[in-house]
Amino acid sequence: MLYSSYYFQILQQLIYTVPAVLLAITAHEFAHGYVSYRLGDPTPKQDGRLSVNPLKHLDLMGTLCLLLFHMGWAKPVRVCPRYYKDPRKGMIQVALAGPVMNFLMAFVSMFIFGLIVRIFGGMPTGIFAYFYYLSYYLAVINVGLGVFNLIPIPPLDGSNVLRELFPRVQYYYQRAGRYMPLILIVLLMTGVLSRPLTLMDNGILNGLWSIVKGILGIGYISSGGGIAV
Repeated sequence: MLYSSYYFQILQQLIYTVPAVLLAITAHEFAHGYVSYRLGDPTPKQDGRLSVNPLKHLDLMGTLCLLLFHMGWAKPVRVCPRYYKDPRKGMIQVALAGPVMNFLMAFVSMFIFGLIVRIFGGMPTGIFAYFYYLSYYLAVINVGLGVFNLIPIPPLDGSNVLRELFPRVQYYYQRAGRYMPLILIVLLMTGVLSRPLTLMDNGILNGLWSIVKGILGIGYISSGGGIAV
């Protein structure tokens, strides 16, 4: 009976985390491709990356990390900076587009969460209970994806920003490039990255929630279900 309860809880969590992961990844990669396309690069469109189909953007290990640790990555969008008027500035804009999109989605998700709390005065019932948890997980996953991708380690977006600001780091990236995904997974599993990043994620989530509470005029409400608001 104990095992049944455990697996039921896991299944119940996946009902919220899987859609949240798919939406966060799709928005993140679409933003990269769209900004590059707007800067004059036809490559993302030619590769089919200007798409809202999650299957176009999934990276197996990165998606598993998102499900397990709420931090991960997607399949990088191929871009061609030679189409940009200012390649250096353009690459920085493209690299930051994904995390910025995730933070915007996190705010919108938290706002929806706040609206549900405001309307129901706490934990809703019926179909609204699903959107209550989904909007919260969307905020959590998007913040986790956005923060994690700002780390300056390939294949994460932060490495592209650092490479453009300090071109000499490209030498070190090339030497260790193929080992970087494995290094990231080890750092997450050992807690070296996950602990400090969790503190950052919680700080951003609390900040977003404070803004939403101020906008909607929500006082302290005990929501139950393990979600503190």
